[in-house]
Amino acid sequence: MLNFFKSLFKNDAYENLQAAEFLAKAKTTPDAVLLDVRTPGEVAAGKLQGAKDIDFQGHNFTKAIGKIDKDKTYFVYCRSGVRSANACRKMHEMGFTKLFNLSGGYLSV
Repeated sequence: MLNFFKSLFKNDAYENLQAAEFLAKAKTTPDAVLLDVRTPGEVAAGKLQGAKDIDFQGHNFTKAIGKIDKDKTYFVYCRSGVRSANACRKMHEMGFTKLFNLSGGYLSV
């Protein structure tokens, strides 16, 4: 019965990682890209070193994501983990396969 409920929430689009594992894996993964999907105002208040920022709520998110390399591994984060999860889903729909979401977002770092 428990496996049935787990299957309802199975996520094939991306993997959620807690902050320590997210940062460690991003650091040790070849061709890893940190992707900050927060608003410009949020990014201005601070971001993870080396992160590329593309605002998920911006009007050009899909166009900007369409221009980046789908073969790289993306470590995606936002403020609390919700927008980045949605960004991962969208990226997966666009053909990205190596996606990690920061569970708890930037607030958890």
